[in-house]
Amino acid sequence: MAYELYYWPTIQGRGEFVRLALEEAGAEYIDVARESEGVAVMMRMMEHADHPPFAPPFLKNDETIIGQTAAILLYLGARHGLAPKDPAGGLWTHQIQLTISDLVAEAHDTHHPVGIGQYYEDQKDEALRRAQEFRDDRIPKFLNWLETVLARNPSGDRHLVGSSLTYVDLSLFQAVEGLSYAFPKATKRALKTAPRVAALHHAVAERSRLKSYLASPRRIPFNEEGIFRRYPELDG
Repeated sequence: MAYELYYWPTIQGRGEFVRLALEEAGAEYIDVARESEGVAVMMRMMEHADHPPFAPPFLKNDETIIGQTAAILLYLGARHGLAPKDPAGGLWTHQIQLTISDLVAEAHDTHHPVGIGQYYEDQKDEALRRAQEFRDDRIPKFLNWLETVLARNPSGDRHLVGSSLTYVDLSLFQAVEGLSYAFPKATKRALKTAPRVAALHHAVAERSRLKSYLASPRRIPFNEEGIFRRYPELDG
């Protein structure tokens, strides 16, 4: 049976990290909320599941429902060869994913530093202050840490873990894509000191399945409703 992915139908957001893993794996899946009445189906699932997800994205496989992006990728990585088979390698991969999740959360909070339920325009002054720290300190800190992980990989610096692609390589790609959209000037500066990160980002984009997906209508364009939003004033 096909996987059922539940996420908002008009944004990449956190669901895109899951989509990339499914696409790279060549797994059959249904993006449920993009189907007719799909959002209503997604909301009913959240209301009535025995183990209700806190929020999208969540993945359904037969009777198993998994919420939280990092947990979904942990599950898919083990099933589709996108993570090491040894426990230590799997745990290290999961740790990297959780750190990337921290980066994604901080990127979101640049445009909503006060409250998720308020409009950006209602917290613009606070956003300008938050974004300055993010672009000057936090983007370089995260990318330089990923650069260090690549440099210290005993199997070579082409992947974050081991000698073959894992789901965290895909997540690094998506994080750099999002940062490049939302903070193009700051990200370009930060990547100058993280050449291995830049090279991995480029290599992932050239993988055959991913390249086809990125050029297809299934890839939702970045927009100002998702996590990564382009407000030029926040890029300094």
